[in-house]
Amino acid sequence: MDELKQQIKEVIISSLQLEDVTPEDIVDSEPLFGAGLGLDSIDALELGVALKKKFNIKFSAESSDNKKHFASVDALAEYISASQA
Repeated sequence: MDELKQQIKEVIISSLQLEDVTPEDIVDSEPLFGAGLGLDSIDALELGVALKKKFNIKFSAESSDNKKHFASVDALAEYISASQA
């Protein structure tokens, strides 16, 4: 799971072009949006596309669970892991 979290952090940084952020700067349990990493809704769209390509997973635009899946690196890792099982 640690390797998956590392890959997620790298996708976040590369897809959103966060030049001053390293994977070590991103806390697994910290919120990605708002007070945490400070991402916004446009970042969410870009990140969703990048994660879909990298991990071959799907997010439904109508799903109310998306907010839960994108809450943190931990939450994304759980969703990706479950989707690939």
